[in-house]
Amino acid sequence: MDLQNKVAIVTGGNGGLGQRICLALANAGCKIAVVYAKSKDQAEEVASGLDTEAIAVACDLANASDIQKMVDQVLAHFGQIDILVNDAAYNKWIPFDDLDALTLEEWDKILAINLTGPMLCIKAVAPAMKKQGAGRVINISSIAGMGPSGSSIPYAVSKAGLNHLTKCMAVGLAPEVTVNGLAPGYIEGTRATSNLAPEYRERAATNNLLQKPADKDDIADQVVALCKADTITGQTLVVDSGRHFH
Repeated sequence: MDLQNKVAIVTGGNGGLGQRICLALANAGCKIAVVYAKSKDQAEEVASGLDTEAIAVACDLANASDIQKMVDQVLAHFGQIDILVNDAAYNKWIPFDDLDALTLEEWDKILAINLTGPMLCIKAVAPAMKKQGAGRVINISSIAGMGPSGSSIPYAVSKAGLNHLTKCMAVGLAPEVTVNGLAPGYIEGTRATSNLAPEYRERAATNNLLQKPADKDDIADQVVALCKADTITGQTLVVDSGRHFH
């Protein structure tokens, strides 16, 4: 797909990785909707710093009506939606063996934002993409979804679910829309990794073949590549400096 003048929604677009994704898509010719939950000033700063038409849009990804309102706002402003990047996520450090700390409240919150939210976003943009005859969905997952690792059990489960959602939505939205995912390893400079225990961060940064964290720009570049691709769907690409193989 030619990305010139295409419209991309990036949830969590004001975050450490989200900002790089917005920049990469803007540099490829896209117009950007920077979706944020709370940090309005930061999201507006990201939007104004892009060399393209861009807006900041508020959305609570745990609220179905809020998601539809966000999509309607983007359609009203740009007149189309061509790309959805589900980057927003929530995590909390809960050691796997600390089942007392694994509360139902945390389980529900993590799955609502990390799994149900992306599903609802995909459902909300699907009619416009199908009507246009083309669309791209990119889900930002994690290697925590490939095996039992990460900040907590609910986080790992949410990302495993997101990986399978990618496959299922690829079936559901074919042939007009492709759905793919990226599963980063440990990344520095994001809210999610700042929530990890210091000893886990130190170990995760070098516990891979290349002995360095995954690069945010590498991930953003792969988002662009998957948006351009016309014959890739239902796949989740691992970007983790050589830690997990699948």
